[in-house]
Amino acid sequence: MFLSVEEIVKNYDGVQALNRMSLQVRKGTVKGLMGPNGAGKSTLFHLISGMERPDSGRIFFKEKEITGFPTHQISRLGVGRTFQTLQIFGNMTVVENILTGMHRRIKGDLLSSGFYPPWIKKGEEVAMKEAKEILELFGLFGRWKWFASQLSYGEQRRLEIARAFAAKPELLLLDEPAAGLTYPEAKQLADTLSKLKEAGLTLFMIEHHMGMVMETADEVAVLNNGELIAEGPPDVVKQDPEVIEAYMGKK
Repeated sequence: MFLSVEEIVKNYDGVQALNRMSLQVRKGTVKGLMGPNGAGKSTLFHLISGMERPDSGRIFFKEKEITGFPTHQISRLGVGRTFQTLQIFGNMTVVENILTGMHRRIKGDLLSSGFYPPWIKKGEEVAMKEAKEILELFGLFGRWKWFASQLSYGEQRRLEIARAFAAKPELLLLDEPAAGLTYPEAKQLADTLSKLKEAGLTLFMIEHHMGMVMETADEVAVLNNGELIAEGPPDVVKQDPEVIEAYMGKK
């Protein structure tokens, strides 16, 4: 399995965030992760991306155990991530934001950069060309010279995902990518995510926006109180009585 989480437990000062939670994500799919506030969704992403360590349980990526690996090592293995709170560089241009996402793939060091040999110049030209192609994919090419702070909120959301995509991950974790977006902005983002799936990228996203989930996800997992309560196709999961109770409460 591409991503596998097995019997994960995570506690914070006696409060159980995840309780023996297990799920899997298949390669080349879009999986949605839903649940009420405090269900453990972001905690799970922190554990997968290496920001925190589980108390027990195991995490596998491409059949390699990554439990407790540091963030930079997990990133090198091909896992990218965005956050619920925007993490862009507002005082840099749109294209410069994309180039920062490519830094691991751009060759060079302090000495060679000082002399600026032809191969460094060529590498920069290739990187700039690729960055502009990524902006085209995300509908931001017309803004490439703008400062990121000049973009609308929806455009900034797309820029953050584009920057994560620039690192060429195989698995991209998206933490509420549609949060705060208008309906047209969410629709445009859903179209972009569908293109990323078509390009072979595997997406695992936390999302409360039901329209986004229904349009993009192949499968949905629902957490409540740190436990997996439902999993399957979106149209089936949304009718699950336990899911309805978790969101709406008992009648």
